Amino acid sequence: MKLGFLTACLPDVPLPELVAWAAEHGYRALEVAAWPATGDRPFTASHLAAESLDRAGAERVAELFDRHGVTLSSLAYYDNPLHPDPEERARVHTHLRRCVDAAALVGAPTVGTFVGRHPGRTVAENLADAERIFPELTGYAAERGVKVVIENCVMEGWHPDGYPGNLAYSPELWEWMFSLGLYLNYDPSHLVWTGIDPVAALRPYVDKVAHAQAKDIQTDPAARTRYGWPGRAVARTDPWDTGWWRYRVPGLGEVDWRRIVDTLEEGGYDGVLSVEHEDPVWSGDRHRTETGLEIARRTLAPLLAG
Repeated sequence: MKLGFLTACLPDVPLPELVAWAAEHGYRALEVAAWPATGDRPFTASHLAAESLDRAGAERVAELFDRHGVTLSSLAYYDNPLHPDPEERARVHTHLRRCVDAAALVGAPTVGTFVGRHPGRTVAENLADAERIFPELTGYAAERGVKVVIENCVMEGWHPDGYPGNLAYSPELWEWMFSLGLYLNYDPSHLVWTGIDPVAALRPYVDKVAHAQAKDIQTDPAARTRYGWPGRAVARTDPWDTGWWRYRVPGLGEVDWRRIVDTLEEGGYDGVLSVEHEDPVWSGDRHRTETGLEIARRTLAPLLAG
């Protein structure tokens, strides 16, 4: 298993610098952010322009990674394929296909995204909609030797009431999405705050994990007692602020990384464990973000056999 990180935590650092920094600091893989260069949504970046990548550009990217001995583990475009606005939904689908094309060109085995949700429709209606959409996308990817992986992030901020905005948050939904040809980009942090045991949930599905992310979480049980599982309701000015938990870099939260890594290894996973750095303490500027990545590496690297 190789240790990597998602490049979205350093959106303003050019890809050549990121690859060099990763190699110099003990990282052996990168999950490369490939959002289109529009908007300012947090935790997104455009380190690879999938929509304009040609064969010559892909060869330059591959040479960059080879020169530094770093693997390009996945292209990251986590957006909402079930977006309620038809034009935006079409843009998301188009860019997902461009990411698949780009992944095939650079030799990346996976493209990461979400199932998403239309917040004005029931879960059942959304699932039926997804069943019409995703088989075509996964077929398109399979023809190009690429797997589409779904992160199990709840995306509560996408729903007006803080309910799940990405219908991939539980093992029940994982089994459903596997039937559509999708794979799992496993992230234990989201399972902790939703009350799901991340190790027990992972164990039966390791063979469907095509990519894995490492993000930690810190919870406040007293605040949860006040707000309940969905989080703040009366004074929630920020849709992402539940008021009782926050993400941390691995080693500074509650995830048992020894058991997570052991379960992945026991199940035969030999891919990349990619740090997704969204820790508000170790963010704010490049130095603090890189320090957060160093903390994550010191926590995880000794656990990896590869």
